[in-house]
Amino acid sequence: MFSKTADASAAPTPPVPRPSGPGANAGRSVLGADLRITGEISTTGSVEVLGEIDGNLTAHGLIIGAEGRLKGSVNATTVEVKGKLDGSVTCESLTLRASAEVKADVTTAGIVIESGAVMDGRFLKPKG
Repeated sequence: MFSKTADASAAPTPPVPRPSGPGANAGRSVLGADLRITGEISTTGSVEVLGEIDGNLTAHGLIIGAEGRLKGSVNATTVEVKGKLDGSVTCESLTLRASAEVKADVTTAGIVIESGAVMDGRFLKPKG
């Protein structure tokens, strides 16, 4: 009934098409501790920064790890900072963990700041 050998006369199966469009294949990208990026990063998924980024980042979600550093502007739905962030942030929700060091102007609807986090900048409410 079942066989472990492939039937040589069987037609190969066509490749499965990849989804397209915003968020269709949104995954999580991890930028390692030994990685330094200068430039612009854009994704429909989430990004975890363990290394350094000098530039702008647009993503659905952003996590800056305890050793991570980002210098530039961020536009994301959710942002969680454990490391260092220097620039500007536009997001729906921002979480600053106890180890966070942030120098930024932040436009957000919701914010959580743990005891020990360092914040230097302004908080603005989104228009609309």
